[in-house]
Amino acid sequence: MLELRNIKKTYHTGDFSQNALKDFSLEFRKNEFVAILGPSGSGKTTLLNIIGGLDRYDSGDLIINEKSTKKFKETEWDAYRNNCVGFIFQNYNLISHISVLENVEMGMTLSGVSKKNKRKKAKELLKRVGLEKHINKKPNQLSGGQMQRVAIARALANDPDIILADEPTGALDSKISKQIMELITDIAKDKLVIMVTHNQELAEEYATRIVKMQDGQILEDNNQTNYEKEEKNSFKIKKTAMSFVTALNLSFNNIKTKKGRTALTAFAASIGIIGIALILALSNGFKIEIDNFEKDSLSDAPIIISEQAMSMDEETMMKMQGIDNKKEKYPSTNKIEIQQDMMEQVSHTNKLTDDYIKYLQKIDKKYLSGISYQKVTGLNLISYSENKGYELVDTKNGMMPWTLLPTNPNKDENGIIENNYDVLAGKIDNNVPGLILQVSNRNQIYSSTLKQLGLTEESITFDEILNKELKLVLNDDYYKEVGQYFIPNNDLETLYKSDNSITIKVQAIIRCKEEKEMLANNSGVAYTNALTELVISKNKDSRIVTVQQEKDYNVLTHQAFEEEKKENSKNTMLAFLGAESIPNSIFIYPKDFKSKDHITDYLDKYNDGKTESDRVEYTDMAGMISSLSGNIMDAITIVLVAFSSISLIVSSIMIGIITYISVLERTKEIGILRALGARKKDIKRVFIAEAFIIGVSSGTLGILIARMLIIPANIIIENLSSLPNVAKMNPIHAIILIIISVTLTMISGFIPARVASNKDAVESLRTE
Repeated sequence: MLELRNIKKTYHTGDFSQNALKDFSLEFRKNEFVAILGPSGSGKTTLLNIIGGLDRYDSGDLIINEKSTKKFKETEWDAYRNNCVGFIFQNYNLISHISVLENVEMGMTLSGVSKKNKRKKAKELLKRVGLEKHINKKPNQLSGGQMQRVAIARALANDPDIILADEPTGALDSKISKQIMELITDIAKDKLVIMVTHNQELAEEYATRIVKMQDGQILEDNNQTNYEKEEKNSFKIKKTAMSFVTALNLSFNNIKTKKGRTALTAFAASIGIIGIALILALSNGFKIEIDNFEKDSLSDAPIIISEQAMSMDEETMMKMQGIDNKKEKYPSTNKIEIQQDMMEQVSHTNKLTDDYIKYLQKIDKKYLSGISYQKVTGLNLISYSENKGYELVDTKNGMMPWTLLPTNPNKDENGIIENNYDVLAGKIDNNVPGLILQVSNRNQIYSSTLKQLGLTEESITFDEILNKELKLVLNDDYYKEVGQYFIPNNDLETLYKSDNSITIKVQAIIRCKEEKEMLANNSGVAYTNALTELVISKNKDSRIVTVQQEKDYNVLTHQAFEEEKKENSKNTMLAFLGAESIPNSIFIYPKDFKSKDHITDYLDKYNDGKTESDRVEYTDMAGMISSLSGNIMDAITIVLVAFSSISLIVSSIMIGIITYISVLERTKEIGILRALGARKKDIKRVFIAEAFIIGVSSGTLGILIARMLIIPANIIIENLSSLPNVAKMNPIHAIILIIISVTLTMISGFIPARVASNKDAVESLRTE
């Protein structure tokens, strides 16, 4: 079944060469106990290593069951060692960090034997060698004889055809040696046992055949026989395969023997993870705070559609800074390119038409909390006070010009006013002409605003404000026609007391809600949409409007309209006088950020297929601020993470060094695994598994430590900024960081793992 034909093996050390085997030929029977005797350096161990597939012959052939091994691939030699050969070494070569039972199971594990079957067989073998009571012990808890029995049990685990014993009793006393030899003799009854030994007495007592060697050649063979071709079946062996779980188990047991070093390594490797985790937690927390601020405040900021719209997208911002990606830097041409003015870059003139207003009116109301169609219509209001007498109210000047109160299109839901303001006194009714007074969070209002209302006291009650009357004077009473022109009537008292004047009161006093302070904390006067509609309905057919529609000059200033801007100037004047007009600006208040996206999508659809001049652009202040704040937070996070990543790289290098040290420490284990049939990829997998364990440990440890550090970090931040629980770790970030930790450690462990897989099995077994 086994034959060596003209085997040659030479070892080279620098310029020195040593012939270990010289045209060595030898045949073995299927069942016999062969003892190989010879002095040191005669080639005995080399012969054993070549038969066992641990070493390669230079020339000749090793025949197994009539199959040549000349063209064996590496994987076939691995499978051969695992299935066909069992090794018994002089110094036992047990893996120290796994149990006796697991040592015996290892060869079967590499063969892919199920856990149940390999455990059963391993226990049977340990019972056969008398160690059934020691299965859970580690090898270093056994005597020399017991360890050799474990080695014998391991050699028999895969039921190999050949048992190779290298000085199996060399480290044992005579009594134990006799027990081991009797055990090997029993094994030789149904297997080929080849034993290398210096002990001639033992060989003569137990072996059925003695082969003496000297200088790499056979000196004597006392039981030589012609090889009978008993086995005619083709040579078949089962390929080995170590699973990653097995590799993890081996590495984990090894790591357990170095708990201190592993813990220190994992902690050092986790520092980068801790830093990045804290940065991401803070970034995540601040983003949540910003998002909450935006939802609570900026979500109520309007989308503004006016005659002049501001475009603030990324491309425009770059152009404002003089950056145009489409233009070459430092060109060599002698031509000057035109660069638009900054305002031309960011502004767009809108043409607000009746069609566009009708388009806006079709916006799905479920996305709106308010809408305001601002018009330039003048309000001829007169106030009265005992100190100042009768005064014309200037609604456009002062600290805060008067504004139109947004209307709520959804009557069954709270609108922009209800969501942002508390009504301190009175009641808002947008269907009734009236004024709304807004005070600051300290119940203050500008003195100029009070004067506009005809109030001069430094402190005034809500009731006094609500009972204050202003008079709305219509155009036909306010403007006197003098020839082809009109002049305002300065008899304010008469106008105030006229039966034609309309009484206007402050309907309600409002103040921003505490949580909306950032957005709505100002003061001023707003008027209801009903007041605007009343003024237009009464004044659109007035004498001054009729005349102005006919004339190409301003009927109040007596100046002709500029030719280039005649139409716009005339329309603006008519709008001021109360003619039916298109709004000069529209304020759209979305319910929330999601609704804002629906509204902007709807507004964008209007521009599909439109020319540049016909497009209607809008200004989305909330979107601009949100984008800016998000970009700033992202930039800060990226910079800080980049700095923290340096420690990740350093820790990865350190893990690579630790893994390489582990390779050096486990060199003998590498040789043992190779002797048991482990492939190179299996050895590589063992050390990749070790790096994986360290990666998982360091990543998990980093996340746990970061999670604990978040507590004092939040306390410090709250003391400094009054923001509670800012740092919040996102579970997804934690998982990603652990994955990154594992990936980096496995990458850093790859080179040492490859070094391990390429180690020579024979040299590895000799390592102490």
